[in-house]
Amino acid sequence: MADRKSSDIRADSDQIAESKGVAGAPLEKGVSHTEHVDLNQNLQARIRNPLEGLSHAELMSRVEVFAQEKGLTEHIGLLRKGALVAQDPENYENIGGEEALDEEEKAALHKEANHKWRLPGRLYLTIITCSIGAAVQGWDQTGINGANIFFPKVYGIGSDSTRDTLLVGLLNAGPYIGSAFIGCWLSDPINNWFGRRGVIFLSAHFCVWPVIGSAFCHAWPEQLACRLLMGIGMGVKASTVPIYAAENSPAAIRGALVMSWQMWTAFGIFLGTAFNLAVFYTGDINWRLMIGAPFIPAIPLLLLIYVCPESPRWYMKKDRYVDAWKSMIKLRNHPLQVARDIFYIHSQLELEIQLLQNTNYAKRFVELITIPRVRRATLAAFTVMIAQQMCGINIIAFYSTSIFKDNGSDDFQALLASFGFGLINWLFAFPAFWTIDTFGRRSLILFTFPQMVWTLLAAGLCTLLDQGTTRTALVAFFVYLFAMFYSPGEGPVPFTYSAEVFPLSHREVGMGFAVATCLFWAAVLNITFPFLLKQATVLGAFGCYAGFNLVAFVMIFFWVPETKQRTLEELDYVFAVPTSKFGHYQVTKTLPWFFKRWVLFQRSAKLEPLYHFDNEKKATREGAADGPATPLAETKKEESA
Repeated sequence: MADRKSSDIRADSDQIAESKGVAGAPLEKGVSHTEHVDLNQNLQARIRNPLEGLSHAELMSRVEVFAQEKGLTEHIGLLRKGALVAQDPENYENIGGEEALDEEEKAALHKEANHKWRLPGRLYLTIITCSIGAAVQGWDQTGINGANIFFPKVYGIGSDSTRDTLLVGLLNAGPYIGSAFIGCWLSDPINNWFGRRGVIFLSAHFCVWPVIGSAFCHAWPEQLACRLLMGIGMGVKASTVPIYAAENSPAAIRGALVMSWQMWTAFGIFLGTAFNLAVFYTGDINWRLMIGAPFIPAIPLLLLIYVCPESPRWYMKKDRYVDAWKSMIKLRNHPLQVARDIFYIHSQLELEIQLLQNTNYAKRFVELITIPRVRRATLAAFTVMIAQQMCGINIIAFYSTSIFKDNGSDDFQALLASFGFGLINWLFAFPAFWTIDTFGRRSLILFTFPQMVWTLLAAGLCTLLDQGTTRTALVAFFVYLFAMFYSPGEGPVPFTYSAEVFPLSHREVGMGFAVATCLFWAAVLNITFPFLLKQATVLGAFGCYAGFNLVAFVMIFFWVPETKQRTLEELDYVFAVPTSKFGHYQVTKTLPWFFKRWVLFQRSAKLEPLYHFDNEKKATREGAADGPATPLAETKKEESA
């Protein structure tokens, strides 16, 4: 991103350097009247609008410089209005003078606030295309689920020996090995070269040709090679599609739009289980059809991706603001919203870039740990991603047919039970559309993890009953309950959350790390679960994963901040709060409030908010649900966690 040239803007950089390590240090004389929050150590948990406090003259001066440097002078009138709206979003009707909004512009902002789902057709097309990419991912995962009871005998690895059991697990894990060790790490450099759309287009090819090839393999090494290649495409795609959706979506409904990744991944799993059931009676080629069919949804993905606009934030990262404007105009309902969003994003990125310079790939990877603000995002993304594997959902998604068969079902009944799991996993993802941006990401997963503990334990305990219809029905019932709790909670959150939390400069490498974490442990799970199932039975395996759910719950409680209804740039302030301060707040504020409110049922109990908005109106509005927006006592300076 090009450096700004005006003395007014250079003063900001000097001020940030002066105030480094001190949240809210006062400005020097002659600089903007705002105070800046240290993006590495936000001890006071403040969230600030970077334009707040600027005088009208200062703000207009910045707009002039911005428009000239970025080639947007033809939009200068809109940019002036957009900057004023971005500075005080609640007061747009009272803007006066030459920048006063006309009735059409006021109506557009009013509709945006009160009718959040009235979105441009191209934005809906973008989300639909991303959803197709997710369906590819889901079907790729479950195609081999039904084939597991057929192909081991064909490949000569169908015995109960430890070698054959591990080889079956290795073939199941092939895509996740390819993703975790190659695909996810290619995401950053090829995003840099080709943009979000180019990456998705390239990755779709890896989800077509190796998948077709896998249907014609005659030996397990050939099958493994095809599945490793498929995994490269899956890793690149899974690391990019949620970012692409997040960067194009408005903040108020970003969670609902980005979570479509999980919902349509669940739909892909459902399609896979339905297709497996449909081709069961096709004879010896049934398992080949199950493994090869997932290429089908990758075709429309290839055809549609270049009809969608490129991410405006990617263009801004490349200092291509004219292209960013052309892209954003397709994703918003009115040009004023485009002007507001582009100038606001640019203003926040100018602060971010002082701390997070664009560096080479290796250095960006190291900075996932060395820069405190990025490290906290890395820890949170790692937690929600590994929790998705710890919860046990994929032992069902990968091996449900084998589990039901081992439980006494015949082949067709096992496939039918897996179909039921796939259907429930998809249908119960729908509630997350309404809950992820209201209850929030953190609240959803903290609620669902305890429910997954007891449903897994109950399913395992039911295997102690005598074999028969009752046992099969009860095991299926509790597995379905488990899926019902998973789908609106830990299902949609990890990919949505990880796509949000990293700053623009580290978003690709951060998301690549997060997805690699998820898929690496999916590979470990795939390889080890057949062996675990053989040694510990269904009860032992399910009990093990129930314990993992409890561990994941504790990790989330202490390491995962809420991100709902924040712009991607405002999250810089959220992750500037040290982990130690965040954890201390959970122990000293959240737990006592929870005990009073939900154990003692004291309706008067109020939760003192952690984050404080410098904009008083916003503080009052956001704090109303949890208690008064009274600032916490000053915290003595501490090391960033």
